[in-house]
Amino acid sequence: MTDPRPISMDSPHDRKEASFIGRRGRFRTVGKIGNIEVARVLDGHLLGETAQGFFPEFDREALKPHVHWLCPTHYDDESGRIPMPVHSWLIRLGDKNILIDTCLGNDKIRPDKSEMHLLNTRYLERMAGFGLGPDDIDYVLCTHLHVDHVGWNTKLENGRWVPTFPNARYVLSRTEYEAAKIQAAQPDCLPWIRNVFEDSVRPIVEAGRAVLVDGTHGLLDELTLRPSPGHSPGHMCIELRSQEGLAFFVGDLLHTPIQVPLWSWSTRYCWNQQMAAESRREIFEQCAAENALLLPTHFETPYVGRIREANETFSIDFGW
Repeated sequence: MTDPRPISMDSPHDRKEASFIGRRGRFRTVGKIGNIEVARVLDGHLLGETAQGFFPEFDREALKPHVHWLCPTHYDDESGRIPMPVHSWLIRLGDKNILIDTCLGNDKIRPDKSEMHLLNTRYLERMAGFGLGPDDIDYVLCTHLHVDHVGWNTKLENGRWVPTFPNARYVLSRTEYEAAKIQAAQPDCLPWIRNVFEDSVRPIVEAGRAVLVDGTHGLLDELTLRPSPGHSPGHMCIELRSQEGLAFFVGDLLHTPIQVPLWSWSTRYCWNQQMAAESRREIFEQCAAENALLLPTHFETPYVGRIREANETFSIDFGW
C-alpha cells in the first residue's frame, strides 16, 4: 500500500460538495457553542468497568469525597462500575458538517470483545434524526484510532469495507496513524486490534479520503487540532473557538468525571499514563482559565461541563 499524502482542503472535489449543501436537511441542535450548533450522536454503551480495575492508581479513600456528586449517574458506589456510553459529536460550522469520532461501527469482527463484536446499532438512524445522512458529512475528525472511536469510519458493502461518509475528508494525526500501522503489523498484535486498523483505518487511506496532519493544525478558521498525547501516541483534542465561545472536544483525554478532581489517574488502557495525566492537566488549566466547554466521548447526561480550578485541583460544573 502506498502511504497517504496530505490532501488539499480546497480541492475541486470540496468546492463541488459546497454546491449542494443548501439542499441538505435541517440540523436539529442539542447545544450551542457561541452561535455554532452541536449535536450528540449515540452509538451504544459499553458494559463499563470497575474503577478499581480501570485505574491502576485507584484509591478508595481518595475517591470517597466525590462519591456524593458522581453517584448515581457517573459512578455506582456498590459495584464500582463506571458507565461508558459511546457517542460522536456533530458540528454545523457555516455550510460544513463535521463529525468528531465515529464510535464502534456495525458488522466489525472483534474477537474477545463481545460487547463490540458484530454490532447492529441505529447510529445512522440517529444521525438521520438530525436531518443528516452519510453523504452530508464534510469532515470526520479522529481524536485517535482506538476501537471505539473509528468504527463508523467504514461500512460493509458487497463484502468490502468502504468509507461510510463518502464525501468527507477524514483527518488523522500522522503520529497516530503511523503508530497504529506499526502495531497492526506486529506478529503478536491481538487480532481485534489488527482488525481495527484493517477494517476501519486502512480502507479510508486506500480510498484517498485520509488527511494526515502533524502537530497543531488549523481547519476552517474556527477549529484547531492540538496534540494531547498519552492515552495514545497521537491523541488530539479539537479546539472550537467562535466569537462567542470556546470548547474542547477531548476524545479519551478522560473517560469519566472521576478524572476531573483525580486528574492524575490515567487508565490501564493509556499508552503512557504519566503523559496522559500531563495532557489532561494542561487542557483542564486552559478550560478553567477561559471558561471553555469540555466535551468528552464517554460521559453520561448532561455529557459536557466547564472545568473550575481551585486549591491545585479541579472540579466540573455540568451542563452547557
